[in-house]
Order: sequence, then structure tokens, then C-alpha cells
Amino acid sequence: MWFVIGTLFGFIAWFCTRYLLAGLFTVDQNELAVKTSFGRAQRLGAATTLEDPIAEPLTAEHRERYVYPQLKVIPPGGPYFRWPWEKVHKVSVATETVNMAWDPQVPSANQNGTVLEAVTKDQLNVGLTGQIRFRVSDRNLYAYLFGVKDPLAHVMGYFVAVLRERIANFEAPDGKADLKAEGEQGQQAPAPVDVNDALGVGGISINDIRKNLRDLNEHMDRECQSSAARYGVVLDASLITGIDPPAEVESALAAINTAYNQVSSDISLAQASADQKIVQSKRAVEIETLRAQAEVEPLVKLADQLATLKQRDPGALRAYLRNVRLALLDKASSIIMEAQR
Repeated sequence: MWFVIGTLFGFIAWFCTRYLLAGLFTVDQNELAVKTSFGRAQRLGAATTLEDPIAEPLTAEHRERYVYPQLKVIPPGGPYFRWPWEKVHKVSVATETVNMAWDPQVPSANQNGTVLEAVTKDQLNVGLTGQIRFRVSDRNLYAYLFGVKDPLAHVMGYFVAVLRERIANFEAPDGKADLKAEGEQGQQAPAPVDVNDALGVGGISINDIRKNLRDLNEHMDRECQSSAARYGVVLDASLITGIDPPAEVESALAAINTAYNQVSSDISLAQASADQKIVQSKRAVEIETLRAQAEVEPLVKLADQLATLKQRDPGALRAYLRNVRLALLDKASSIIMEAQR
């Protein structure tokens, strides 16, 4: 009898310890959790990610492909309770920074995750270095936990594909259109000088990419906005810091850059000299114009005074002219007069 009672109490104690106390859990500050019951995640009715703003960057084709249910998310805190048939999946939502050449599946790839190779438009194989920041999307935990087998590998593969496609088709922005627009608005814009046109050779795309790293980073940020809806991972930012050509063409590229810089410097100096001469010519014209006006102004005033004198007394005008002639004759060293016939 006592054995049966002891066994019963022992079973109850074991059950409480195994399934009640062990069912308590907490969620850390930088974590979110999702519970599954018999393998099925707890959902928010029939709501899907298409109803969330994270799906806005998706195209019509991708909206049909990337449809995930919205889940009940357990926030940080606790203690929480789960039944024996329930399982808790915790994920860290802290922002992480990794090298853009990092491969989650093959860490030794891309020179041990340090340099990412890409081909430019002029068939030049370059090495890219930089970092990306990412975090798990709290709005699409289903894709991260259950929709994709290895979401980080998918996100990195997607990022690398977009980056290589951009590098392969990159063209420098046309600054002439902007200058033309400024001219149409009434602003005086100098004519742009294309060094490549001056040399008569084609541009080097790696130089264009290096000069427009900011535009490249902004393009990557725009193109990767759909990663949250696709894979449940948000790419906060990408920072491409270096683009290096192969060692065998580095010296040749440096020589080309030096020649381009020299030509650009000579053209800039020529333009500055021409602009200075134009300004000096304009100033000289202004000075001569002022001098002519200074000489003409007394004559105009004198003519006005003589016209006024004539209106008032014609005899006074004749007397004035006689006095002027006498003054001129007094200053003359010799006088030549026409003989009367």
C-alpha cells in the first residue's frame, strides 16, 4: 500500500519537474521566440507577409512566390510556459557585421572570406572588399526559421549576385545632363571636359566604379530591400570600401591613371588661363568704355549749355564763340589765313 502511494507521489513529482517546471523558459533581451505545437508554428490567423510593408519592394512575380504566414512572436522577458508537445524557437535580432566575401557554407571560399571577385564591363577581374550589416526581421520570422533552410547563405548569395551584376554593367553617371539642366535654369555652367574624349580612348570602368562607390553602395541598399520579405533577413547597410585590379595590371592601370590625371590637369590649367584672359578682356572693355564716357560727358554738358545760351540770347553765343577763338589764337604760334580772291 505504501509502495503504491510512494510510487504515485514519485510519479507526480517527476511529472511536475519534467513537464511543469521544465516547461518554463525566458527570452533574452536581444532575442525573439516562436512556439510550435506538434511542429506547426502559432500563427496570427490568416495574415501573411504580403499585408506587411516589408512586401512592398517585391515584384508581382515574387509576391506570388514569397508568401509567408505571420506568427505569434514572444517578446523578451518571461518566464513563459510551454507544454511538452510544444517547442520554442529562439532567434537573435541583434545587428551583425560580416565581411561581404563571407560564405556561410564554405568559409574558405573567396580567399577565406576576405576578397570577393567580380568582372567589370571591360572584362577586368577585380577584388572587392567591404562589410555588410544584417539582422533577423521580426516581421518575417517564418521565412528565417522555417521557409529557408539556410537564410544567411541565401541572403549572401543574393547580395553577391546583385553586386556582381551591378559591377558587370556599371557605367559612370553622365554629369553633362546635370550641367545642361543647370544652364537651362539660368545658371552659367562651364563646358565639361571629358579626359577620355581628349585622349581618344575608351574609359576604364574600374576608375568609374572607384569614383562612384557611394552610388554603388546606395544601389545595393535599394536592391536588397526585398531580402526581409524573401528570407527574413534585413540588410541594414552595405559598405564597399575597396576595389582592386589584379596585380599584373595594377602597374598599367596606375600609368593610365597618371596620364589621365596629367591631361586633366593640363586641360584644367588651360581652361583657367582662358577664363582669366576672358575676365581681363571684359575688365579692359569696361575701363575703356568708362574712359570714353568720361571724355564724352563734358562735351555733352557743353553742348547743352550752348544750346541753352543760344535760346536765351543769340548774341551772347556769338560773343562766347569770339572769346573762345581769341583764346585759341592767343595760344597759336602761327596763323594761316586763306587769301581772298
